[in-house]
Amino acid sequence: MHWVSAEDIFPDPAGQVQGWAGSGSSARDEIIPDLMLICEHASNAVAGPWCAADPALLASHAASDPGALGLAQALGQSLARAGHRVELIHAPYSRLIYDLNRSPDRPDACPAQSEVHRIPLNHDLSRAERLARMTRLYLPFHDLVRARIARALVLGARPVLVTVHSFSPVWHGVARQVQFGVIHDDLPALAQAIVAQAKEIGLETELNAPYCAADHVTHTLRLHALPYGLDNAMLELRNDLIVTPDQQADIAARLAPVISRAVAQVSEVPCPAQ
Repeated sequence: MHWVSAEDIFPDPAGQVQGWAGSGSSARDEIIPDLMLICEHASNAVAGPWCAADPALLASHAASDPGALGLAQALGQSLARAGHRVELIHAPYSRLIYDLNRSPDRPDACPAQSEVHRIPLNHDLSRAERLARMTRLYLPFHDLVRARIARALVLGARPVLVTVHSFSPVWHGVARQVQFGVIHDDLPALAQAIVAQAKEIGLETELNAPYCAADHVTHTLRLHALPYGLDNAMLELRNDLIVTPDQQADIAARLAPVISRAVAQVSEVPCPAQ
């Protein structure tokens, strides 16, 4: 298999955009978002040789963030009802092939092992194979995110960026007690405000858990929020809490006012260029 000729395998790699404003849904180009949700691990969809992957692997947290896309969509709708103009960008393919939230120099952008899950098609990858996957999947997705942010900026908005993820309740045999984690990079104000506002939502909430920026999980925020000084945060929900659409809607309804209040609390950070 030659990943250098990957155009036919991944015909639509850039990602998908959804938008909500007010009480209804709008076409993406009609919205000037004040809040952008990004879901890099939204899908476990595969193509080409990946279609032969073990179904158990495709159903695992190694392939996607279970429940994250449904949560992000429900959160977008809840935030719109709270008065925000929201845009959601989500990835179309599994992170087994290429992890969009890892920088290209990271070995775990194409992991050969994810926790207890062995990933056979990522063993002994050549540089050409890694380059082809990066070119076909990573670049179009982040070009799309960059373009949507640039569009918002030129139209006078400074959107808050929030990435939406989920994590497994057990990691290497150890149960995780945290239910809701909020992670920050070099601009911590929004993440800190969300945690401070989240005391009464009925979830065990921690700052920088179960991961932190030192684990290289804030790549999307570093790439798109920090250069413009945009307020940002990474949300992590334990995936056993967001299995069904009803659970996703419930968690979104609890989180939306917390995020809305936190966004109102933080002051706008001027663009570094200014």
